[in-house]
Amino acid sequence: MAHFEEKSGIVPVKTPWGAWWQTVDEVFVLVNVQPGTSGRDIKCTIQPRHLKLVVKGETVIDGQLADVVRADDCLWTLEDKCKVDLCLLKSFCGAEKCWKSLLDGQYQADPYTFDQMEKKLTLQRFQYENPGFDFSGAAMTGNYQGGGPKFNT
Repeated sequence: MAHFEEKSGIVPVKTPWGAWWQTVDEVFVLVNVQPGTSGRDIKCTIQPRHLKLVVKGETVIDGQLADVVRADDCLWTLEDKCKVDLCLLKSFCGAEKCWKSLLDGQYQADPYTFDQMEKKLTLQRFQYENPGFDFSGAAMTGNYQGGGPKFNT
């Protein structure tokens, strides 16, 4: 069986440097960098509540994360010498929470995107709780914020 994300897609938040999106357990950050960038050009510091990414001496991201991550379990990679991928693992206490922004006050999801993120995370939680069922084609309808979700499959 394919991973839930592979079958159902992602809900990205576009940013000036790339995009970020999330799952129940992780926050992914994709940063477009100048072609030909090497790993030596990248300085990435991930702390439980802070993220700083410097590429070729220029600060791309620097601020307090929207929630706590397990810094020791987070990682970054350089893809094709033109993209930096970060994988931030949400802390156990905040893993169920849908982040509204990547950093406090920065890179916030617009209301529609945030609603789509919440719906996606809810479907992913149902997939984890019911591993024999395929929720990737399911859709949630109705007012998500009030009274709970309804499913269309």
